[in-house]
Amino acid sequence: MKLSFFSLIFLFLTLTAGAQKLEYASLDIPDSLKQNANAVVRLNEVFINISAQNEMVVKTKIVTTVLNELGLNYLDLSENHDKNRKIIKIEAVVYDAFGKELKSFKRKDFRDVSVADGVSIFNDNRALYLNYTPTVYPFTMVFETEVSTSNTAFIRPWSPMEGYLVSVQKSGMTITCKPELKLKVKEINFSGHSFIEKTETTTSVSYTAKNVVARKREELSPSFTKVFPIVYFALENFSLENVEGKATNWAEFGKWYYQSLLADTEEIPAETQAKIKELVGAEKNPVTIAKLIYKFVQEKTRYVSVQVGIGGWKPMLAKEVDKLGYGDCKALTNYTRALLKTAGVESYYTVVYAGSDDTKDLQEDFASIQGNHVILTLPTDKGLLWLECTSQVQPFGFQGDFTDDRNVLLIKPEGGEIVKTKTFTEKDNKKLLKGSYSLTPEGHLKGQVAILSNGLQYDTNFKKGRMSKEDQVKLYKEEFGNINNLFINKINLHDNPNTIEFKEELELEAEGYAQNIGGKLMFALNAFDQNSFVPKKHKSREFPFQILRGYTDESEVEVSIPEGYIIEAKPAGVELDTEFGYYKIEFKELSPGKILCQRKLVIKKGKYDKTKYESYRKFRETLAKNDNSKIIVTKS
Repeated sequence: MKLSFFSLIFLFLTLTAGAQKLEYASLDIPDSLKQNANAVVRLNEVFINISAQNEMVVKTKIVTTVLNELGLNYLDLSENHDKNRKIIKIEAVVYDAFGKELKSFKRKDFRDVSVADGVSIFNDNRALYLNYTPTVYPFTMVFETEVSTSNTAFIRPWSPMEGYLVSVQKSGMTITCKPELKLKVKEINFSGHSFIEKTETTTSVSYTAKNVVARKREELSPSFTKVFPIVYFALENFSLENVEGKATNWAEFGKWYYQSLLADTEEIPAETQAKIKELVGAEKNPVTIAKLIYKFVQEKTRYVSVQVGIGGWKPMLAKEVDKLGYGDCKALTNYTRALLKTAGVESYYTVVYAGSDDTKDLQEDFASIQGNHVILTLPTDKGLLWLECTSQVQPFGFQGDFTDDRNVLLIKPEGGEIVKTKTFTEKDNKKLLKGSYSLTPEGHLKGQVAILSNGLQYDTNFKKGRMSKEDQVKLYKEEFGNINNLFINKINLHDNPNTIEFKEELELEAEGYAQNIGGKLMFALNAFDQNSFVPKKHKSREFPFQILRGYTDESEVEVSIPEGYIIEAKPAGVELDTEFGYYKIEFKELSPGKILCQRKLVIKKGKYDKTKYESYRKFRETLAKNDNSKIIVTKS
């Protein structure tokens, strides 16, 4: 029996298609999704079924086409597990650009590894992890998992975006939940994003999005979660490590938190209670007592991460910290709180999202388990003081940029309360510089400088006191990067934790600071306080921009030109007053051989519309140009 030509073609295509997954062929990805993308998420499906307060099953299927080596950053082939989180299914299949299967991976191919962070000495979290090294690009990875857990306190959020430089062909999440558990949903940044579809019933909610193009990260943009759509989920009636909880509001959640996670951890051994009593003596002032106990904790303990307990949220017993002399943020904060309690001083265990960047904030209208760090709050008659109990060097009551200016949750016996930590203004974050330098006829510089830092500028600089001399010199060469051939002759550092001030005194010199041009010397008058930062220019900007923290820099430097030289050309200086900040630099001739360089820069914290970005960029450009403005001196 003979087959016709068309029958043969049909048979060939059928057999070829059977060996391929044509929907995974990277050739079929629309060009619009490839633009600016290192990877394309072809499909991201998540199905969550919460059948009881302590029963949740999560099924996930993620299909990712990795276009180049940078796209590997978006390929997460791991799934966490522990005693209350069981992996039912995990597998992966990789396809080439034509959709042809290259290799499949079953559970046995995944490594079972500890989820260690490098500092945790106790950690009961593990993960199944696939270490895949591609041999060709592009390729497509299909990764499927199914997980069962009794912890319903944490429900993953959903966003149609996967990050910068990655596009999404289709993404969706569906949550099915018993009505009596009361699923809460919070949508953020949804305005103007019509590509998102939402379906809701009495027992389920689902979100889908299609063809979301990749975005480039723009300089000074807010964090990803502050710009792109994201949905948060939580249960009012949840379970954490088989401890049932309720979170209708923060007050109720905080009460549950205290009773379930803290109340039975406060015991302090009698011997230590006696030490605290002796330490405090007749002192009655709560703040003074807290200072004494804070110092006691700093000298007695050290920070070590401990990721066990109820979901990593219940601190070690205070008596264990007392015995062992170490603990994580939860343990050390709780230990300090328990010591204060024995001395009759009230303080509050406090949950926060920590980080010096544009970190997430606790959502005051969405009571749920949030945060990644714990500090201690001390109420006083002058307001709240914040104590970082993990640091052996942080001054009492000083809060740096790790936990400043954000919502935190105070855990009180009677309930929780959302408050905001200290916001440092541009006036608080101040640096004063005074100095002088002289030039030789060969153009060599020799001078001294004194710098006094306050606020978050103190937070940045006081760590220098614990650096090695070698690291100090290296850092100063970076800070004075405009001075070539810099040599630091002397360094004196003075840290005053009581006034929160850090003083730096330097003696330095540099060969060839001034450029010799036909017997004339040309050099930048502002040697010690230059700021060269100029934001990148964007032809068309998509996102708003923000200045995370404001500050004030003031400097006064006296410059002596070589004897026998006169000023041929001197910069005029400039003054700028904008909504972003203030800048003024001026150069005063004190005598024929001396010039005073005075400078003031104020940068204001704020969030600004994208239309103002170019104005801010030009402000910084003018600032940088004038900071480096040159003088020319010549022989008289």
